[in-house]
Amino acid sequence: MNNKPQITVTSPLLPNLEEYNTLLQDIWSRKWITNNGHYHQELEAALAKYLGVEYISLFTNGTLPLITALQALGITEGEVITTPYSFVATSHSIWWNKLKPVFVDIDENTCGMDPAKIEAAITPNTVAIMPVHCYGCPCDVEAIDAIAKRHNLKVIYDAAHAFGVKVKAPKPPKGGVLGSADPILYERLEEFAKENRNHPTQAEEILWSILSRTREDRAPQPPKGGVCLGGYKFRRQHVIGQYIADFVCLEKMLIIELDGKYHSLPDQMVDDVARTNYLNRLGYQVLRFTNEEILCDTDNALAKILDALQHPLQGAWGHLQHPLQGDGGLVSILEWGDLSTLSFHATKVYNTIEGGAMVMHSAEMKYDIDNLKNFGFRGETTVVAPGINSKMDEMRAAYGLLNLRQVDAAIAARKAVATKYVEALKEVKGIKLFPYEIEQTRNLPLQGESEGAFSWNFAYFPILVDDSFPTPPSGGRGAGALSARDALYEHMKSQGVLGRRYFYPLITDFEPYKHLVPSTLQGGVGRGLPVATKLASQVICLPMHHALTDADVHRVLDCILK
Repeated sequence: MNNKPQITVTSPLLPNLEEYNTLLQDIWSRKWITNNGHYHQELEAALAKYLGVEYISLFTNGTLPLITALQALGITEGEVITTPYSFVATSHSIWWNKLKPVFVDIDENTCGMDPAKIEAAITPNTVAIMPVHCYGCPCDVEAIDAIAKRHNLKVIYDAAHAFGVKVKAPKPPKGGVLGSADPILYERLEEFAKENRNHPTQAEEILWSILSRTREDRAPQPPKGGVCLGGYKFRRQHVIGQYIADFVCLEKMLIIELDGKYHSLPDQMVDDVARTNYLNRLGYQVLRFTNEEILCDTDNALAKILDALQHPLQGAWGHLQHPLQGDGGLVSILEWGDLSTLSFHATKVYNTIEGGAMVMHSAEMKYDIDNLKNFGFRGETTVVAPGINSKMDEMRAAYGLLNLRQVDAAIAARKAVATKYVEALKEVKGIKLFPYEIEQTRNLPLQGESEGAFSWNFAYFPILVDDSFPTPPSGGRGAGALSARDALYEHMKSQGVLGRRYFYPLITDFEPYKHLVPSTLQGGVGRGLPVATKLASQVICLPMHHALTDADVHRVLDCILK
């Protein structure tokens, strides 16, 4: 019998109790313990800064933001493509919104959804994609983004495992983003754009006469295909997404908008903010001028345009360009998709005991989501939607603030554990170190932020155990009854070391979802989730947390190696 202390698969990050008691005393003195209190607001601001995002909304757990995300995007019917290789909260959120989950297979290298399988599963009823950054390893976000744009689908990322994870932002394509027009609206928008080109305002005509040629060679009528101010080429009345930009330099991702008097009306001002945020999300900077500024102070307006072309403005995300059209540096994985959700459960890298958050990309969306998580109230006496009560209280927010101060040290401790695991297990027969053997283009996170294509948070340490792995000395296979993975799992338990078969079973093995398993592969042969099924039968997550000692790590490794 093993008498040694049990080693758990995870352990909660706990703040200093004395410091927490001090904050609790302050909460007691304020007598404001929920409803967007002082510490709630502080934690939102601190998390936005730490995670490198602009807008974040706190929730009382990690499941409610998934449910609310679908509501916030107005998705009320249809199919949502998702993964069977996740915790059931992912698919439950779809079910609670009375939508149909459609399960597709995963990529063996990332455990995220296989983009090729996503595309094959799209039907006229598909309304959204809900991928998962499994074990904190990023999905193929660029491929998923491209698919969503082609089919006009919303993307909600379940980033419960991905706290603090960063990815390398792609550089903008040469010549700018040309394929960004909304495929549903394009024909109608192009008709409007053509009409606008044929009937420009006086201010538009003057500015185009300058932008279409060099600054020194102005003319009232620009030549066809002329070069622009500063040597940069502009297009006019160009369709971008669901809008028509007055003038755009695709090379520098710069849009110039000219506003008539109606843009000063309150409703139009709200629309203009939404329009600017949308264009920012696509990676563009937006300069706005009134018609009077162009007509009466042309040189000053041109100086601002030239400065923006030569010195891109510092954006709200803290990058020279928007992260999704950036300079190749590392940016938050939460910048991808329409919305991303986080879990701050006690088992996660960062926790608020229970808790969660949603990351969005505009002030308007944050405002709507903050209303939805507070019963749908907008103001004191107005309810605008059937919302839910999912606000984080002050006690958890204060706890989270203290944990945020020490989470970097906790991640560094996890990295040290992962380093020891990799060194000891990389050559062991029958064991694959996932996701550490990712090809060099997605370099080992152990090599640090500057060398890899993503920066990992060491949330979990999954290994894959196939049947070539030797049977452990205890917890044997019982005349073949147990697989190598299950035999090792039982042996570890007998030694007081708790692993976790995560994710096993698949979501599609649970009763509510069994009938949704795709029956065939593309081509009509075999069951439709072979990769997810294989990984679920082989995976064990080894103990991974900040409090593991060297002795603990040696005990874990002894279970596998001896």
